[in-house]
Amino acid sequence: MSNHQATHNEKAIRKVVSSSVIGATIEWYDFFLYGVVAGIVFNKLYFPAGDPLISTLLAYATFAVGFVTRPLGGVIFGHFGDKIGRKSMLVMTLMIMGIATFLIGLVPTYEQIGIAAPILLLVLRIFQGIGLGGEWGGAVLMAYEYAPKERRGFYASLPQVGLAIGLCLASGVVGLLSYSLTDEQFLSWGWRVAFILSAGMVFVGTYIRLHVKETPEFTKVKETNAETKIPFMDMIKRYPGNVLKGMGARYIDGVFFNIFGVFSITYLTQTIKISRTDALIGVMAAAIVMIFFIPFFGHLSDKVGRTRVYFWGSLITAFSAFPAFWLMMNNPENVTVLWLSIVIPFGILYASVYGPEAALFCELFDASVRYTGISFVYQFSGIFASGITPMIATALLKTGNGDPWQVCMYVAFAGIVSALCAAAIGRSKPVEGVVPARA
Repeated sequence: MSNHQATHNEKAIRKVVSSSVIGATIEWYDFFLYGVVAGIVFNKLYFPAGDPLISTLLAYATFAVGFVTRPLGGVIFGHFGDKIGRKSMLVMTLMIMGIATFLIGLVPTYEQIGIAAPILLLVLRIFQGIGLGGEWGGAVLMAYEYAPKERRGFYASLPQVGLAIGLCLASGVVGLLSYSLTDEQFLSWGWRVAFILSAGMVFVGTYIRLHVKETPEFTKVKETNAETKIPFMDMIKRYPGNVLKGMGARYIDGVFFNIFGVFSITYLTQTIKISRTDALIGVMAAAIVMIFFIPFFGHLSDKVGRTRVYFWGSLITAFSAFPAFWLMMNNPENVTVLWLSIVIPFGILYASVYGPEAALFCELFDASVRYTGISFVYQFSGIFASGITPMIATALLKTGNGDPWQVCMYVAFAGIVSALCAAAIGRSKPVEGVVPARA
């Protein structure tokens, strides 16, 4: 390859990766904003009940609905992404997500329109889930399929950074509004600003995505007429074992993220009794640290092996929940220690799973069904790994009379399952290129 070609390829990769990161950031900001606000606003304004526990569980139930509908989005956009192309699907998912988020910021409260309020919230959350369901796979694939083979772990990890930036922005915007306004102002209109801001970001993201080219691997699929008639059915027929192993490996990712990124905010504010702003700052600080460690572990997976990093990352990340919650319980007055109890496990250790995950899943499928495959593995497993985790944790905390050890045991179980599945993936060879469907 000439120097000119190498420079051209490097520029193309940078353009694709930057569009993936920006788009993924906007999508995750929209999706997490709901999670951040669910336990501190929606439980009061949209699910009024005599028991705060019940209203919080109801708010988290609508949060979970977004995860239930994500597989639907993954299958729909994965299907057309494997038949028509990655790029066009990414533009559509961004628009769906952004419009739904903007409209959430306009929904009247239960007090204003009664039962229609939580129903509208639920419908818009469904559209959020469908949008993100198609987004993740496409953003990851654009980076993975453009990258040189020996650096795919690193490049595929970069769109994953969008999760950390999105969470940081969601926590940061809500935290800033929470700090700047009185409780009355924040609950009355302040939280809505965070949702309405999404509209501007979507316009920027869409413009950038319209100016990238299709991936080389999908172009090859089209040129060789290797598209499958129904990618989902072909994926199930040819890769049933990889689908199951991938979903199992994803378990610790979903559980750990939602324990520390969503449930911990409610735990710290309602059980430990620290301020909402302090809890959000801890999560935001962890997200900032994660931005640097996700690509580090993606790069490490290129050097020492994807499954090795994922195996040890699953175990170490999971068991870090025990010292983290011990520190939270025993240092309610020390905000710095409380922040560290989130930043170290969530910002650093969790990245050892999330960094190599994208490339690990991409290597489970060939290019003709890859969009469908990785979207289904990631999104369908998210129902039990992510969506119901805040509800499970809230219920376990209740049965433990406020002690978090049952929550930690649940996290440890998820880590063991994921480590075993990663080891199973490591025993088979990565799938590469385009494998035509069998007749």
